[in-house]
Amino acid sequence: MPLASAIMLHAGERPHAPAFRMEGRVFTFGELAAAAGHILHAIEQSALHATGHSVLSGRVRLIALETGNHPLFAAAFIAATSGGNCAAVVDPHLPESTRRRMTEKLRPEIVIRADGDLLQLDVPSAGQTHALEAFDGSSPIRVGDRAEPFLVVFTSGTTGEPKAIIRDRRSWRLSLETGRNFFGIGPETTTYAPGPLAHGLALYALVESLAAGAEFIGARHFQPRQALEVIGGADAKRLVLVPTMLRRLCEQAEGAALTSVEKITVAGAKLTPADRSAAASTFPTAEVTEYYGASELGFITVAGADDRHAATAVGKAFPGVRLAVLDDHGNSLSPGETGTIFVESALISDGYIPGGDGVGFRRQGRLATVGDLGFLDEDGTLHLIGRAGGMVLSGGNNIYPSEVEAAIMSAAGVSAVLVFGLDHPDLGSELAAVIQPNVGTFEREALERHLAAALPRYKHPRKIWFCREMPMTASGKIAAGQLRQWIAEGNGVLERLF
Repeated sequence: MPLASAIMLHAGERPHAPAFRMEGRVFTFGELAAAAGHILHAIEQSALHATGHSVLSGRVRLIALETGNHPLFAAAFIAATSGGNCAAVVDPHLPESTRRRMTEKLRPEIVIRADGDLLQLDVPSAGQTHALEAFDGSSPIRVGDRAEPFLVVFTSGTTGEPKAIIRDRRSWRLSLETGRNFFGIGPETTTYAPGPLAHGLALYALVESLAAGAEFIGARHFQPRQALEVIGGADAKRLVLVPTMLRRLCEQAEGAALTSVEKITVAGAKLTPADRSAAASTFPTAEVTEYYGASELGFITVAGADDRHAATAVGKAFPGVRLAVLDDHGNSLSPGETGTIFVESALISDGYIPGGDGVGFRRQGRLATVGDLGFLDEDGTLHLIGRAGGMVLSGGNNIYPSEVEAAIMSAAGVSAVLVFGLDHPDLGSELAAVIQPNVGTFEREALERHLAAALPRYKHPRKIWFCREMPMTASGKIAAGQLRQWIAEGNGVLERLF
């Protein structure tokens, strides 16, 4: 069912049921529909002053959402994706210069930004800014055509500059239907997802919750202690998290068990055996499901409790997805042989705006890839080794950091790790790692024994630093750029192990 239809249905049948909660502010489905109608009216009135078309060339109106995790985000998203509109969700935590370049490339008719607890609407082509409260009235939320551009999200390119990925309504609706059936989401599935709504994991959790008539709970900032209080107070049934967030929740719980949680969905990185053990203790009634996907491709694989959890295994094909591993000439490889991972699915996006770079997302007939490398087992389990652009060439050896990270994370006493290449005058690059140890349980000798058993010598990091508290991005991933800067400047927050 289209999102607009679902919102109107729930607002009509269950107007007082909670729909969206952010930092203590709760919108019922009736209130959410009313707020979305008000914002849509403001969009339409503001757009009358626009003097040009977006990069979508007038096919639909492009609305850039730059609010971050704001109490009015859900209403603004519904309005910005109403029929005839397409939403481009921009992370306001990106550097201002990066956001400016993104806006210049997309040329949106309207940019919606936070203004305290309210919103403002900018019309870039006219140099105007309007406060949301300046508009009276409401417009009906409309269902769009299946072929219309619906959503633009961003991912990092090979140079680190965000790439704009576009989806039509058809692929998004199919994704929602597939996900709802697979994950078993119903009106009673209260979901807590504290990640940035500008990123795919939390945004998708929001939309699938609203479409199912369930309450979604977000957070402006992830704080483990506060998160546990919210989960317990709301009797949240489902958590949608990156592994770092799950780790922090388990550490903060300090042995206490939260029994309201029935499902935990994890993406963005692999869980370690220690993560699964901690989750089983903190959330003893929860089923933990990991999925591997990409904004360009949608769901790719899924792994549950009974699947293989080897260091590189990321599960089996998601329902409706076909996997293929091809060599550089486009030939299928046998099980166990490493090549480029391709996907055939109805969930694949329309690609980048404007066009691809031939390095990230690309198509080969009905198949598509983002350049990830891996292999398939005989039983169909996919193993993820790395991405072609992330390979480190050291002393003539090809090394994929993700493989080394997986090996280190499976060692005792390791809480987090980042592996990367540093310039070296003789080797070209040398492998380096930054490790966040578990206090009191990490032993250098044990790590060395573990690496000797898990990896050939040339894949062992030549330099390792300790970091007692890894710097994190807003999405809960390790801030690699910050760590590289600390290494370059010899920052004392890092302790050299060897």
